[in-house]
Amino acid sequence: MYLIGEALVGTGAELAHIDLVMGDKNGPVGMAFANGMSQLSAGHTPLLAVVRPNLLTKPATLIIPKVTLKTGEQVNEIFGPAQAAVAKAVADSVEEGVFEGIDLDETVILASVFIAPDAEDYSKIYRYNYGATKLAIRRAIQKFPDTETLLYEKDRSTHAVMGFKVQRLWNPPYLQVAMDLVDMAKVEAVLTAVPKNDHVLFEAGTPLIKQFGLNVLSEIRKIRPDAFIIADLKTLDTGNLEARMASDAGADAVVISGLAPTATIEKAIEETKKTGIYSVIDMLNVADPVALIKELKVKPDIVELHRAIDTEGDEYSWGNIPAIKEAAGGKLLVATAGGVRQHVVRKALDSGADILVVGRAITASKDIGHAADEFIERMDNPEIDQFRIMTDF
Repeated sequence: MYLIGEALVGTGAELAHIDLVMGDKNGPVGMAFANGMSQLSAGHTPLLAVVRPNLLTKPATLIIPKVTLKTGEQVNEIFGPAQAAVAKAVADSVEEGVFEGIDLDETVILASVFIAPDAEDYSKIYRYNYGATKLAIRRAIQKFPDTETLLYEKDRSTHAVMGFKVQRLWNPPYLQVAMDLVDMAKVEAVLTAVPKNDHVLFEAGTPLIKQFGLNVLSEIRKIRPDAFIIADLKTLDTGNLEARMASDAGADAVVISGLAPTATIEKAIEETKKTGIYSVIDMLNVADPVALIKELKVKPDIVELHRAIDTEGDEYSWGNIPAIKEAAGGKLLVATAGGVRQHVVRKALDSGADILVVGRAITASKDIGHAADEFIERMDNPEIDQFRIMTDF
């Protein structure tokens, strides 16, 4: 038996994070257990989990401090509330039948325990580590997460300690505010006025990037730290290089022209997969978007059906959006761009659009916030639940 569990519980300096390995005494976990007790390192001395002095818990559990213990207070915290919490969590799990079918005498647990150097509240240290240990044990025995849960949660979750949010596009439709601007004061006005909403994306338009360079993405990020930012480079050559440049500058997505050579598009898409950002193929002036998607060996994340600003007087045709999605194997978002106004929102969504790219109808409005709100309201897509906690599954 070799089981792995993990749990993070609590907030603030006392936040508890448990990494846990459970297995047979005679297997690799048992060997690691023995090595941990006999091969000590300064500041990370392992200790056995005891409910109280002279009362070892079962399965036998070895606590390994993650943070180097440098002060007497840190030592007291790990040998006091943390040790008691882990031991009690193991013992209570036994009582609750969590270890049913497991030989307690032939099983050992390694629990890696995190306590921040500035943690002070012994009660919180105990309670958070108790909860995290119990949760980690249950998850290990249940082999949590299953693949379905992992794939469902990976784009819906935010790491509690990271300090910022990386937005993923799993809940369309979205409103993409296209900032084809050359005035930073106007950019700031747009970023400040557009309401905060999980379904709003910001595009650093081609004119904006040409005027200020990719450094403008950092300026956008200062004003809207959690924004999903699209760098509209309309790449035509050196696809991998420009995709990497966009990623390094802080973009969440990069736009590649559908008129670029196939090799350039594919290299750009491959680079976005390496860096973890979205690839967008702009179909401006592409005669047959479906044929292009079929031709590509690697498929983009987003296809943008784009009508040029200079031709916006013509009636817009959305094209065969279902056929484009089918050509990509179904895993594709489609954006519609070029002269999109409030009255065509429903038509675009009914045609299969996932992202509505809106420029001047918002950025040139006298009331930017109100204009954006009108689009958001017509999309009729409620805010994502922000009150889910890390233990909700």
